[in-house]
Amino acid sequence: MEKTGIEAKHILPHDSYLINLGHPVEENREKSLNGFIHEIQRCEILKLDRLNFHPGSHLRKITEDECLDRIALSLNQAIDATNDIKMVIENTAGQGSNLGYKFEHLAHIIDKVEDKSRIGVCIDTCHMFTAGYDIRTREAYDKTWKEFDEVVGREYLMGMHINDSKPELGSRVDRHDSLGVGKIGWDAFKFIMNDDRMDDIPLVLETINEEIWAQEIQALYDLVEK
Repeated sequence: MEKTGIEAKHILPHDSYLINLGHPVEENREKSLNGFIHEIQRCEILKLDRLNFHPGSHLRKITEDECLDRIALSLNQAIDATNDIKMVIENTAGQGSNLGYKFEHLAHIIDKVEDKSRIGVCIDTCHMFTAGYDIRTREAYDKTWKEFDEVVGREYLMGMHINDSKPELGSRVDRHDSLGVGKIGWDAFKFIMNDDRMDDIPLVLETINEEIWAQEIQALYDLVEK
């Protein structure tokens, strides 16, 4: 990082997708917790400062609130076992039994985390959209972020995943698309690129066609108003 000039706060690694910190079976939750702690320790070794993760799934065996409480318990235990790394909750599309698709889910977890200096949020635009939060017009974009600020808190935003969406608004299906090709469209990404919330956090492109990533990144930069 010293050679490139990239700061740790501008890098957002992702943990294993197999980890479920809200698993309804205690033995499996503990296995996920141990895996999560190992992921955090790798970030410490690499001198990074944050780790992105999906919150968890109730697997239709416990209630949403019970699962959210188990996620918060796992995070508190991970905090006790590690140093400094910020754990960044990614919002989800709400597919299957995955939690984190409502801002209220994120707020519930944060509220029960004891050391709030170690917790943050990453917003995935595809997940946000298919969970029912519209960002396609100026009015809708402002309304959605006003709700985020009021329910979660702007201070917790520590990263973005930039994706268009194959499914429609509110479908609760997680299928990314290339920028400008899906149901979200370019206007939303123009709003994002000119939003001061995003000025000093990592914006991670997760679209589906790696052959055009360079063009998509340049297109995002071209949206910045001079």
